[in-house]
Amino acid sequence: MNVVSNRPAASGLYCHHLSVMRGRKRVLNNVSLAVGRGEMVGILGANGAGKSTLLSTLAGELAIDSSLHRECPVLVNGRSIVELTVPELSRLRAVLPQNPELIFDLAVEEVVSMGLYPFPELDRQACQALLDEAIAQADIGHLWERRYLELSGGEQQRVQFARTLAQVLAASRAGGSGCYLLLDEPSSSLDPAHQHGLLRAARQAATQAGAGVLVVLHDVNLAALYCDRLALMADGGVLACGSPQEVLLPGLLQQVYGTAAHVQAHPMHAHVPLVVFL
Repeated sequence: MNVVSNRPAASGLYCHHLSVMRGRKRVLNNVSLAVGRGEMVGILGANGAGKSTLLSTLAGELAIDSSLHRECPVLVNGRSIVELTVPELSRLRAVLPQNPELIFDLAVEEVVSMGLYPFPELDRQACQALLDEAIAQADIGHLWERRYLELSGGEQQRVQFARTLAQVLAASRAGGSGCYLLLDEPSSSLDPAHQHGLLRAARQAATQAGAGVLVVLHDVNLAALYCDRLALMADGGVLACGSPQEVLLPGLLQQVYGTAAHVQAHPMHAHVPLVVFL
């Protein structure tokens, strides 16, 4: 079960021996992880394991502590994340946080169109095509003429997801060495049908647009169904990283979640484990 290779690739989102302090507490301890183009990697762990901190640091939203690292431990397509300007970073990754905050009374169209702001070179026709694709994949066509603040929490989540989809689709069309979709518990406020729809769309962004997808999830079985690899986190570190079959084992799940688990073959999907917590 390889967490990360020793050499950063020219394309890929990569951290090596990353540590993060919050006050006097070390919330990430010596974490290494890589997300390549065209793959979907899930982060699993109990509350407080460091999942959101890891995703936020990889997104460039948390500063790298120079007192803990001689060199920047986070690279995006071979470049140190601290060397990237905000406009450069916005062309390389799109982020959906747990609770997207938007207090302005904007139309849904305006919110989704924000994903295209980093790409001023796109003409109107190209922008419309990208928006149409993001709208369809996020299943928000019926919300298009609504105001964002009038929507339910789940509807707002899907609109914000459409924004990130538009951004990575635009990055893919613009070329370059790779773009990344970072999702922090994106399905938490969604019903089962839309949970699957969102993760299918994220999977499609990986397989068809070539994006690297990193997603924090609480539902182990959803993660096993859609992700190529899973990183199991505990106490601020990555305990194991590999395919769902490699890491979703009763002993590891006991260490991560502190409760017994039974693992069996999925009755509907070949080569996918099904976890039942006891």
